Amino acid sequence: MTNLPKILITRRWPNSPEARVAQMGDVTLRDPDTQMTAKDWMQAAQQFDVIMPTVSDVIPPAFYAAAKGKVRILASYGVGYNHIDVDAAHANGIAVTNTPGVLTDCTADLAMGLLLACARRMGEGERQVRAGQWDGWRPTHMIGKKVAGATLGIVGFGRIGQAMARRAHFGFGMKVVFQNRSAVPEDIKAAAGNAQQLDSVADVATVSDFLSLHCPGGAQTHKLIDASIFDAIKPGAILINTARGDVVDEDALFAALDAGQLAGAGLDVYTGEPALDSRFRTYDTLVLAPHLGSATDGTRDAMGHRAIDNLASFLRGDTPRDLLS
Repeated sequence: MTNLPKILITRRWPNSPEARVAQMGDVTLRDPDTQMTAKDWMQAAQQFDVIMPTVSDVIPPAFYAAAKGKVRILASYGVGYNHIDVDAAHANGIAVTNTPGVLTDCTADLAMGLLLACARRMGEGERQVRAGQWDGWRPTHMIGKKVAGATLGIVGFGRIGQAMARRAHFGFGMKVVFQNRSAVPEDIKAAAGNAQQLDSVADVATVSDFLSLHCPGGAQTHKLIDASIFDAIKPGAILINTARGDVVDEDALFAALDAGQLAGAGLDVYTGEPALDSRFRTYDTLVLAPHLGSATDGTRDAMGHRAIDNLASFLRGDTPRDLLS
């Protein structure tokens, strides 16, 4: 591009990366900070050279063909990219990048926090205290599940899954078993507390006191955690999901809760978020977070700067570090 590129930032970013990207071209920062509509996307297809979306964006299928010859790159803010049809983008000459690596620790921290909150019934207890309903300590009050020494099952053993394993094993003495699409090298398993790889998600669910999801979204993992997995899961187990909402069949989740097969769940992501199935609010055994996995000051800044680094490389004619193939 010989002229300054026209750049669209679809959602509000932290101040530091916003100030930096503003120096890179003719930048539009959307106001108000709301999801773009399908009409907004179709208009943007003919107005911008660069669009920097986030994982909360819903891009209509017709956008890609409409953007052909105009939009050069979708430099996404976030590690997940199931909000982007990468094949359709490539077919229409649009490069796609994401921001892996920078949110690993914070997402694993939140997953561990959700596990502890569910196991020790912190959400229920806090609501009871706030409502003025706590009548003092007693031996049978709000008994939870012991975490130390329990078995943690992990689905998806990438960066975040490994970070979760380290926290669980070295922090709480948990035994870690996991499922992953490909074989994991022995040195990585050893570094994660001698984690054991099992053949299937069902095998992991059967032996786990806690089942934590760290797999990518997309067609291959859509409703991966379905009725068959909840039937196989160790009775009284707790589910943790900081991956993507559509990895879990939510109808099957509610059925497992009703049957007592699942004791509870700690969830940061949901199908169709921010819309939420009203049933979620009816279970005291659920801890519900509003997609906070990467929500720390350092991480959200780093995500923005990583997206900008990718864009800067692309505009120079270099291959971006995080180009999706």
